[in-house]
Amino acid sequence: MRFRPSLILIASLALGASLGFSAAEKPRVIVSSDIGGTDQDDNQSMAHVLLYADTLDLEGLIASPYGPGRKRDILGAIDAYEKDFTTLRTHSARYPTPAALRAITKQGAPEAVGDAGYDVPSEGSQWIMECARRSDPRPLWVLVWGGIDDLAQALHDAPDILPKLRVYWIGGPNKKWSANAYNYLEQNHRNLWIIEANSTYTGWFFGGNQQGEWGNVEFIQQHVAGHGALGDYLASFGRGSMKMGDTPSVAYLLSAAPEDPAQPHWGGSFIRAWDRPRAVFDRLTTAADRVELYAIVDLELPRGHGMTVSHRAHLAMENQMIPGCVDPKTGVLRFRFSPKAARTWNYTIYSDLPTLDGKTGAITSFLTPPEAAQHPSPQHPNWWADDLSPDLAQGGQHGAKTVSRWREEFLRDFAARMKRCAAPASPESPTQP
Repeated sequence: MRFRPSLILIASLALGASLGFSAAEKPRVIVSSDIGGTDQDDNQSMAHVLLYADTLDLEGLIASPYGPGRKRDILGAIDAYEKDFTTLRTHSARYPTPAALRAITKQGAPEAVGDAGYDVPSEGSQWIMECARRSDPRPLWVLVWGGIDDLAQALHDAPDILPKLRVYWIGGPNKKWSANAYNYLEQNHRNLWIIEANSTYTGWFFGGNQQGEWGNVEFIQQHVAGHGALGDYLASFGRGSMKMGDTPSVAYLLSAAPEDPAQPHWGGSFIRAWDRPRAVFDRLTTAADRVELYAIVDLELPRGHGMTVSHRAHLAMENQMIPGCVDPKTGVLRFRFSPKAARTWNYTIYSDLPTLDGKTGAITSFLTPPEAAQHPSPQHPNWWADDLSPDLAQGGQHGAKTVSRWREEFLRDFAARMKRCAAPASPESPTQP
């Protein structure tokens, strides 16, 4: 029987209190974030996860590749949290101290990994390994808000940790920056338990009840700005509008039955993944070549172009400069990418090899047909993906309505939480143990 989060949470929502997890039930969580880049939703989501930190057993906050943001950006969010900490503690004694949060903040890989999908260990990847190997019966949830490189490195270095992991990845646009690491995981760790949310997460800021105080701008104005240092920190990002596109990974854990992604959750519901889409071409493609949206695409150009390991080449597509990798044995030059939207993509190759420099091509990506859901992949038994049901899509984004349907409900809870930053609990409202 399927539950409704509104029935599970109604008591806590009415009181504006956190979910009543016992210490043993609180999910163990590591967050890997590309915070600090041009898209400021990670900063907003980091404030959100800190506000709900009493419901989670936070074990790691990792700054992942891409963008200028690094460990210091996570520490900046903790600085705001520290200013509200005394007040937050009057509402729940389970809020971790700012010092404890700083101690688990780690630097991940400084940049995207190479063609193999892994490179050298980072502080972040080693921390994932250490946490996963702890003697604790609970699974370790790794919430990935950007590149999945540190997770790939951890599994390469310590494949024994795989059964302990539960991964919720905000993929989609992040996947295009992390194609090599994703390819490594999909090819070499197919038993990984992972939710690959390429589009479901968009329901957090699109659709649902957007009326009045529940609109993205209005909600920030009425329920966030002026609510303690953490509220002002969140409101200072996103040009005064709420996005928090990574927050569904956190909200997913606030509902019951996280081990069953098919059930409804604030962070969406999902289906068993079909065979992970990929395409390999031994030539420059044209717009007539079609691949599934979010597929891994390899252009493997043969030796005829004269490329050697001493040459350099990059494929420019939209805002990416994708480095080419030459196989020293075969001389094949490979470019790997993943299209983030259903449309035609044009590209140009820039190289110090004259026979290759200036070459152009294109490729067209299309939405996955709904019937793919009828064929779950036997090779990926624990892999979950966006629900392809047409009635759950929103603006071409599969599965988005499995999140947006709960918009007013989770925002009411969020608004009640923000009040914790602004005022201490009354004597009539004892703190939680």
